[in-house]
Amino acid sequence: MANNIDWFPGSRDGQLAMAKLWLLVLEACAVLWGIPAAVAQALAAAVDAADAALGVAKNETTRTPVATAQCKAEFEDLAAKMRDMKRRYFLTPPLTDADYVSLGLKPHDRASTPSGTPSAQVMVETYLVGRHELGVKVVYATGSPKDPANKGYRIWYSVVAPGEVPPTDPEELRASFFTRRKKDVVEFGYGDSGKTAYFAVQVENDGKKGNWGPLTSALIP
Repeated sequence: MANNIDWFPGSRDGQLAMAKLWLLVLEACAVLWGIPAAVAQALAAAVDAADAALGVAKNETTRTPVATAQCKAEFEDLAAKMRDMKRRYFLTPPLTDADYVSLGLKPHDRASTPSGTPSAQVMVETYLVGRHELGVKVVYATGSPKDPANKGYRIWYSVVAPGEVPPTDPEELRASFFTRRKKDVVEFGYGDSGKTAYFAVQVENDGKKGNWGPLTSALIP
């Protein structure tokens, strides 16, 4: 039984309905909200797989222990992707209360105790995770992660194909996401393999940003 205070529906039909609602909203808002195409595509694939598995598991002529186990696995994958998307993209600006309602979620409580403007400077180290994925690790150059002003990190990035002009300043980076973790993963599109990703990061606290860290680049596997 799902926790009553959890935002995620307790039934598989409810989970599937919410996931399909998200896909409709993301058709118009994914770019505005800084959600990579690969992330939205992965959610769409998970919805299709869960929908198909549920149909097989519900059908009296096709329902078997294997089909039931497969359905459970597909919905666990769908739930993981939705929770990760909410954590990484829906809990930060530019979403408004109306955006949350459109996704079937309760508006996020943005009230917080003032804790100052970030002054730390951090940089990004990258590492390989998997196909079309790069890990990013936040490393402090100045300041301390224990400082309450350093609540999280706005990681900016751009993808540059061979022959294109690379960015020379962090201000030229175009996509971003917010995370409170010092290690996270960036997923890229299938066609981005062999291109170069450029990164820079700012410490962020309730919309207040610290100094830019240096540009870092890595080849997308």
